[in-house]
Amino acid sequence: MPQNKPLLRFIKDYKRLSRLLSDGKVFCAFDTETTGLSSHTDRVIELGAVTFCMQPSGICVLDTFNCLVNPERPLPPICSELSHITDSMVRDAPVMKSVLPDFLRFIDGSILVAHNAPFDMKFMNAESERAGFPPLSNLCVDTLRMSRTLLPANGHWNLQFLAKQFAVDVHAAHRACDDARVCMEIMLHLLALPSFPRPAEAE
Repeated sequence: MPQNKPLLRFIKDYKRLSRLLSDGKVFCAFDTETTGLSSHTDRVIELGAVTFCMQPSGICVLDTFNCLVNPERPLPPICSELSHITDSMVRDAPVMKSVLPDFLRFIDGSILVAHNAPFDMKFMNAESERAGFPPLSNLCVDTLRMSRTLLPANGHWNLQFLAKQFAVDVHAAHRACDDARVCMEIMLHLLALPSFPRPAEAE
């Protein structure tokens, strides 16, 4: 294990985030499904991501990434119950060392977006280290922290609760690609809140 922990670089100034989106910066919402909660002992079993940006016509989805990953171990029953991903589905899937080059190309140059981003970033950095790749260096937005900041009275901020609150369609909860899309839409809804300061109002 390295002596220095990877630096996680989060955007916490949401006025800056709004400016970056308005300026056409490419964002990538992503999600991981895992065998458990520990980035040290558990493994990623699915990666999903969607890149998007603001264009003159509005928000444009540029591309999607979706890949099952062979964790090289049996899946815990609770994992399959939650995600509906089974051992038979990942048995012939590529291992993370084979998946990472494509994923790193997909997210290259983008600002990452995830719900409870420290969890996903720690898992991806642990997987990267085990596979011999450098840690992710992208700027990242945590929509969980963002929703808690902008909607302090909510009481609940999990992805499915926010999806219902903002009337975002959920097609396959706890599957990485759909959760990534939902995360993208939630970030856009948060930035569109009437109380949110527009970029022009920023100093």
